[in-house]
Amino acid sequence: MTKKTPITLVTGFLGSGKSTLLSQVLQDPAFSNAAVIVNEFGEIGLDDFLVTHSEEQVLRMTTGCLCCTVRGDISDSLLELWSKRNAGELPDFERVIVETTGLADPAPVIHTIMTEPGIFTRFKLDGVVTTVDAINAMTTLDLHQECVKQIALADRVVITKTDLEIEETALQELNNSLSRINPTAELFEKQSSDFNLEKIVGANLFDEAKKSLDIIKWLNLDALKAHHDHKHDEHHHHDVNKHGDDIETFSLIIEAPISGRPFIEALQSLVARYGKNLLRIKGVANLKERNGQPYTIHGVQHVFHEPIELDKWPTEDQRTKLVFITSNLPQQTIVEFFAPWVNNNAP
Repeated sequence: MTKKTPITLVTGFLGSGKSTLLSQVLQDPAFSNAAVIVNEFGEIGLDDFLVTHSEEQVLRMTTGCLCCTVRGDISDSLLELWSKRNAGELPDFERVIVETTGLADPAPVIHTIMTEPGIFTRFKLDGVVTTVDAINAMTTLDLHQECVKQIALADRVVITKTDLEIEETALQELNNSLSRINPTAELFEKQSSDFNLEKIVGANLFDEAKKSLDIIKWLNLDALKAHHDHKHDEHHHHDVNKHGDDIETFSLIIEAPISGRPFIEALQSLVARYGKNLLRIKGVANLKERNGQPYTIHGVQHVFHEPIELDKWPTEDQRTKLVFITSNLPQQTIVEFFAPWVNNNAP
């Protein structure tokens, strides 16, 4: 099978600092093996870094990195980059970074990467990065559900503009809101002295050569547990301005190995009934039929990525673990939905 090129999807609301982050990537020699797909060249600082261009669609940077504008839909741009690389017309880039528009729901782009023929056989989703403006984020979260969803689907959240005047209490309130919406996402401050771009867009959690996944980092169950513990501790305090109140993140852990067929049927039934409310499902399953071999599960709303069989479990804990991020779909509904076949564990 052809080695798949990892894609990092960069989202963020208007003015949140996406373009500044991407300009930084294009100027960094550490990303000389990357191709960056943006909506408009004019939105990012390229003037001092251009070397060559072809029809103003693909630009070669002094660092060796490529910058490409979206041509048609995202699949057209990805396939064109792939074709030109294979023909030797472009350098042999090893990763792609894709920018969405500020008002965009990232789910359709994720669906394209996960399901479209010609794309999912050549590319893989490595992670979703969302930029958040520390100055205006709380207001944006109040007014725009798209911003809430961008955060809910993120693997990593980059907080920008913390170098401007912002009170510590306001920054803490923002951190609390982000953790409430998506406690499993890693939070980074772009102005922090230890900020490292490679931690943001170069995670490469899945190693195809070794068929291994950093499950602990991917699921981030420790952060999820800390979030739920904190919720229990503060039950006496009512926050009248909880952003993303309709968003819930929780885990479902199944102790014994499970039978594959009823598990798949349950997932299919769940998606058919609640697909629009299932912002994201990710996890690892221990299937009876595969002698305990771990399989990754990754879905966004109605669409699921092809399961990936891993060589081995990274720890002695071999239980099935699923992390759900839902909208207007309570944890109890999911628990009750899975209960009949989890408890019976039909063969």
